[in-house]
Amino acid sequence: MNTNTPESNSEPTKIASKPSSPRRRFRALLFNFRKAARYVLASTLYDENTVGEYFRSQGANVGFGCRIFIRHLGDEPYLVKIGDHVTIAAGVTFITHDGGAWIGRLDVPDLQVFGPITIGNNCVIGQNAILFPNITIGDNCIVGAGSVVISDIPPNTLAMGVPARPFGSVNKYLTKCVERWSIQKPPDVVIESGADWWNSRNYNNNRIKLKKHLTSLFSANAYTQNNESKKADGQTTPGV
Repeated sequence: MNTNTPESNSEPTKIASKPSSPRRRFRALLFNFRKAARYVLASTLYDENTVGEYFRSQGANVGFGCRIFIRHLGDEPYLVKIGDHVTIAAGVTFITHDGGAWIGRLDVPDLQVFGPITIGNNCVIGQNAILFPNITIGDNCIVGAGSVVISDIPPNTLAMGVPARPFGSVNKYLTKCVERWSIQKPPDVVIESGADWWNSRNYNNNRIKLKKHLTSLFSANAYTQNNESKKADGQTTPGV
């Protein structure tokens, strides 16, 4: 008696890959060349404070007063909206299409799925974060370094993780930052009226004072006492 079933005798379906035509290879080469040329152009002619102009020319909606340390907003920059006073750190990736749709092209050869990415005003997107399509990050948000954002983040939220989740309020985080800066700021720092830390004519001297002050502050003994104090207060400092 034959106990084999059709299922047990069947072999996995083999999908033959189609050889790419010379025309298709040329189009791929041209696409990659143009992509590389745009990156070189953006890296050469713009810095983190002015690259927003370049992204606007590609169709992205970029606000003013931004610092953007990347030179690529994905293949569909026109689906990206960035508010005013936003920092995008190095290594951040914008994904505005669903690459998983590729496996459906056996049935629908031209299948593609897209989604916008919106970042509100006064936000920081930490280094190497990944932003997926169809998400909105509200105003006054911080996304921690290395986070993967797959869903909306409410305004005034500190979010981090894989996937990114609310970690706390930005107001509470900033209160802690102000408290720590009051200790970490060199007592003899000099900033003239109308200037800030970065554009002060005393910037270089202030940096020297900061190095000396922080070195003393975070010496072995002081660092141990600081950690013990934080543990007693239940404080944590997220990386951004």
